Amino acid sequence: MTRPAAQVPIASPAASPDSPVPSLPGAVTGGDAVGDGPGDGESGGAAGARPWRRVARRAGARVASAVAVLWAAATLAYLALWLAPGDTVDILVGDGPDTPEIRARIVAEWGLDRPEALQYLSYLGRLAHGDLGRSYQLQRGVGEVLATQVWPTAQLTLAAAGTGVVLAVVIAVLTAGRSRWPRRLASAAELVSVSVPQFVIGMLLLAVFSFSLGWFPVSGARDASALVLPALALGLPIAGVLGQVLREGLERALEQPFAVTARSRGLTERALVARHALRHAALPAVTLTGWFVGVLLSGAVITEALFGRPGLGQVTMQAVTGKDMPVVMAVVILSAAVYVSVSTLLDLAYRLIDPRLRSAG
Repeated sequence: MTRPAAQVPIASPAASPDSPVPSLPGAVTGGDAVGDGPGDGESGGAAGARPWRRVARRAGARVASAVAVLWAAATLAYLALWLAPGDTVDILVGDGPDTPEIRARIVAEWGLDRPEALQYLSYLGRLAHGDLGRSYQLQRGVGEVLATQVWPTAQLTLAAAGTGVVLAVVIAVLTAGRSRWPRRLASAAELVSVSVPQFVIGMLLLAVFSFSLGWFPVSGARDASALVLPALALGLPIAGVLGQVLREGLERALEQPFAVTARSRGLTERALVARHALRHAALPAVTLTGWFVGVLLSGAVITEALFGRPGLGQVTMQAVTGKDMPVVMAVVILSAAVYVSVSTLLDLAYRLIDPRLRSAG
């Protein structure tokens, strides 16, 4: 029994101009026709503009969220100063020299003789112009104090981040899909590196490699050798967590259909891991970047103090113990700015790692 041929509805010539006319896929109808008056090319132009609009909306949302985070950090720092018990001038002076001239300067700079709302707006205005205030203990601008200490901390955090990532990738690649004992040994080492406090790890490294073997200096930042032990002390906890996440991601990726297909085409296990599985496993690890940054920023304070290194950690410790509120407030705002910058880079990294996010626009 033969099936009847499909009937394509055809509009009647007598149909009203307002009645819907069915169209075939790919057919040119109405305003889509070339040269059809003012509507010509509008649909194509709108489609071409949509990706740019999406990019503009996403960039605008990212800028707005960054501004909101920085505003929240600045406001919390200001509230900490305003709600602290005691006179604001006494708090800003801290343990520094206390003279009538310095007190008058503080009142004029912070606008303490004006209403509280104007004080707050003046504070935000100074921040918007890059003015972080003045440390009355150090008798220097806060921006100048932080600028001289940013590079040593950047060296330490970058070295620690590189150490942690490299160790995590190596351990995960060597142990993923292997027999039980290598995985158990790696898991035990990762658990120890995460559980032991950083200052304990640092003291053990100093005892073995500085005091006993004499391979590395005990303190200071004279050359690259003085960076090895602090970077290890700060990077080992990062390696422990990232190693666990990467290994689990690799083992899941190696069981996916694409891995079976790659093996059937003769791709070796090592090439499969390096070319395909590692990228799939990296996406869950990238989501830990927020925690990653927090560990680096908080751990730098302890690590720099333990190893006697200059940097923002030392400045923060001295500001907290000396009650230097302008410096403490500036460190809080700087930490928020670093977090915002890293989160923006993280958003870009998602699209570089996972092509599906790029195709989704």
